[in-house]
Amino acid sequence: SSPGTGGFIDTPNQRLSVWHVLPISSAEELGQVTVEGTEGVLLKDVAEVVEDHQVLIGDAVINNNSNLLLVIEKLPGVNTLEVTRNVDEALAALQPGLPGVQFDASIFRPATFLEMAIANLTQALVIGAILMVLMLGIFMYGWRTALISLLAILTSLAAALTVLYLRGATLNSMVIAGLVVALGLIIDEAVVDIQNIMQRLRQNREESGSLVSTRSVVLAASAEMRGGLFFATLITLLAALPLFFLDGMFGEIFRVMVASYTLAVLAAMVTALVITPALSLIFLSGKGLEVRESPLVARLQRSYRGTLARMVNGAGLAHVALVVLIIGGIAAAPFINREQMLPSFREPYLTIKVEGAPGTSHLEMNRVMTLMGSELRSVSGVKNVGSHVGRAEFGDQVVNVNSGELWVTLDPNANYDATVASIQVVANGYAGIVRDVRTYTQQTISQPQNIDPNSDITVRVYGEDMNVLRAEAARVEKALSEVSGVTSVRPLLPMQEPTLEIKVDLTTAQTHGIKPGDVRRAAATLISGILVGNLFEEQKIFDVVVWGKPELRDSISDVSNLMIPKPDGSLIRLGDVADVGIVPADTVIKHEGLSAYLDLGITVQGRSLPAVASDVTGIVHGLAYPVEYHAEVLTDHTQRQAAQQRLLIASLIAVIGMYLLLQASVKSWSMALATFLVLLAALAGGLLTAFLTNGTLSVASLFGLLAVLGIATRNAIALINHYQHLEIEKGQSFGSELILRGSADRVAPTVMTTLTTALTLLPFVFLGNLAGFEVVRPMAIIIVGGLVISTLLNLFALPALYMRYGASREVDLELHLVPGAVATD
Repeated sequence: SSPGTGGFIDTPNQRLSVWHVLPISSAEELGQVTVEGTEGVLLKDVAEVVEDHQVLIGDAVINNNSNLLLVIEKLPGVNTLEVTRNVDEALAALQPGLPGVQFDASIFRPATFLEMAIANLTQALVIGAILMVLMLGIFMYGWRTALISLLAILTSLAAALTVLYLRGATLNSMVIAGLVVALGLIIDEAVVDIQNIMQRLRQNREESGSLVSTRSVVLAASAEMRGGLFFATLITLLAALPLFFLDGMFGEIFRVMVASYTLAVLAAMVTALVITPALSLIFLSGKGLEVRESPLVARLQRSYRGTLARMVNGAGLAHVALVVLIIGGIAAAPFINREQMLPSFREPYLTIKVEGAPGTSHLEMNRVMTLMGSELRSVSGVKNVGSHVGRAEFGDQVVNVNSGELWVTLDPNANYDATVASIQVVANGYAGIVRDVRTYTQQTISQPQNIDPNSDITVRVYGEDMNVLRAEAARVEKALSEVSGVTSVRPLLPMQEPTLEIKVDLTTAQTHGIKPGDVRRAAATLISGILVGNLFEEQKIFDVVVWGKPELRDSISDVSNLMIPKPDGSLIRLGDVADVGIVPADTVIKHEGLSAYLDLGITVQGRSLPAVASDVTGIVHGLAYPVEYHAEVLTDHTQRQAAQQRLLIASLIAVIGMYLLLQASVKSWSMALATFLVLLAALAGGLLTAFLTNGTLSVASLFGLLAVLGIATRNAIALINHYQHLEIEKGQSFGSELILRGSADRVAPTVMTTLTTALTLLPFVFLGNLAGFEVVRPMAIIIVGGLVISTLLNLFALPALYMRYGASREVDLELHLVPGAVATD
């Protein structure tokens, strides 16, 4: 606005701007204005003229001082680090133009957590990579083979990341978790292929004097492993199929993880088909190249062969071990800490949502928040505390001044769990208020839902007047309580707060010649204030508001004593023409479309949900309602039932498909069943590991079982196929000697895969509960424990089971074309 600009005038030789000087620029000057209709009565004679702010609907307290709190929220999917850098740059650019104003962006800065997480993940990955390279060098016993394996692993990960990047995915915790789960399979693909190639090259040079070309040996060795490992890859991917049919938040989490996992597994398979043989031909084709075997591998084979010779005929003991593990895993599952089904990120920022009793005043909430902030700052590990009460002028939260939030910044070097526990103790010490201590991520995930999640069926009653809605909801509640299978019907009523109600007595008001509107306007002016004009100064607009002095509206009696003008100019008490009292009023009236509504939550037990929902629908639709009122049954039981059926069908398909693929790979129904039990025991070993380490089992950490299943499947199929290769291709007769030889050939790649994967993941386990490890660490514990147990089962139980069931292998039906005599006329 430019109220001072008054145009210009042109003289013969110049142009002059016209500037109006406003007579009022302060509260004192406004007080000198004469009241219209009086004889020289000034405004300051009948009112106090002061400069003040608008009535606060919110406030902020930072470290015991009143401040302004600006909350900035980014759009979903946008890079947090980039947004933070841009915000910091914007604040730095604003600072020179705001002298005396200081910015503190440390109250809540998500980028800090991400920077800590990236640093911790980088440290763990570097240590894991060093251990992986060290293990590859020890087992490969040659820089060429170790380099081939390392390049194959890096190529698989790079290919998976490239595809994810092209799909527009961001590198978040769930994507990293999927890659970590696939890491074991990627390592196994690289190790198994190069180990088999090296073994065939040694055998070729020992048996045939290098008559067969290196190219032929490499390609034959790669092709030899592809058949069984192809089935193993299909089994691993099929095991993840049911995860695509999960709905809700769990479905979203798993779909991201499964996508990255699947891409990494497929990339590893393509790498093993193309990259590993090509690298082997490049690095291992030299004529003078000596193909040596690691002394550690030779010693391992001798020790293992001697131990296995005493156990190869112990199928009964293998059965007992499998049964004990499976039963143990099932028994331990209910005792695993599952309170945190979603991963809890160790963010250095906590939000404490504080909810005072409805009707709590602004001053009281400020006092409580300041007191809590002071006590929280005294907690060891807390850097600073900020808080806000109510809502911002353009905020999206539907709250009053009885609601507030505390933003607590933690010291990254402090003991996280102890600090959070101390903060929880402080919050619990304030009786009479609702307080909820959570990280910002937890608070965001737990946003209120449109339908009560604790109800099996929700009935929503629509209407206009809340009193009529309550009456109609009570009538519906009474009718539904008699339905068979309904255990409870709960009206989900809105919170209420005390409200000062002014109800004009029409008879008395008419006697004094006062209209209800006159009472309302006069009382509202004194209690709430009314805008009567504006003052303009230097491009700024100032509202002029007429309002009653604070002492006129401090209590119910003060409000009752407010003076209302009568038509004849005399005054009368508000309490003489109206009833002034406190009544309950709804704090929030929820709407859907244009109608207010109340919900009834129904709990069902002892009868099928669809049957009860059908009866409830019939009763609700059969009731008569007033005009503009009606009720609807809101329940997602049909969708939930359909989702459960889809999940069940997908799980059955996955289990049956896995078993059929096992049979197709090992060519024996009985051996496929024995292998299937070995895989179940390996999964049970992962659950037992979580139980014995007193770990918290989240839905995301369960995903680690997929890595255990994948590696166990690959090792089992590779071992059985190698037995069959020795029997069919090499002509060795079935018996303990075949099993001992085949097991000794496979012990090195099996142990190498397990140790390399475990050592790569061990930094996540031993570095502790650090930021960035929230998803990976529980998975790593399950993977390491499951791998140890699955390796022992594959090395000792599976050979014994093959000794028992392998002889009954079904013979392949192959078509042999035998040349014969051709008869001619």
